[in-house]
Amino acid sequence: MTRPVLVVVGPPASGKTTVGTAVAAALGVPFRDTDADVEATTGTTVADLFVQHGEPRFRELESAAVARALAEHDGVLALGGGAVLSPATRELLVASGCTVVWLDVDVASAAHRVGLSRDRPLLAVNPRAMLRTMLEARAPLYAEVSTVTVPTAGRPVTDVVADVLAATGQVAP
Repeated sequence: MTRPVLVVVGPPASGKTTVGTAVAAALGVPFRDTDADVEATTGTTVADLFVQHGEPRFRELESAAVARALAEHDGVLALGGGAVLSPATRELLVASGCTVVWLDVDVASAAHRVGLSRDRPLLAVNPRAMLRTMLEARAPLYAEVSTVTVPTAGRPVTDVVADVLAATGQVAP
């Protein structure tokens, strides 16, 4: 049975793609992002999906993408920030036996990283307030599915990657 070496979860701007890509490179395994999978499947961006079809439709597509990736991918897998909102996704993550790393970030660091990005539809209006609300609401969900928590706020990517590798017992070849 194929399963990811590592699954990365966390809120927007926590560094899932950046850290996940670097960890995959260090381990010599492929990197996969479920947001990119949704975009490839639909032929449109996540932001446009939110606008054209709404968040519920996007979440359906995201849940399907996560289930597929958990079954098919044998490298490092990054999930969209809201993937943990789905009870089915949380159940799959816990049942998968995969190491799930929660990249934890504070509001100030996340807001700085997001800036005025138009690619994050849930953060389009008042990003700092939305991030605060999102982080508070989702923290218990990230905690439910994660086996390791690594803080990213104010830290260089190299330090976060080293902590992820050390905390998960993964060794770069």
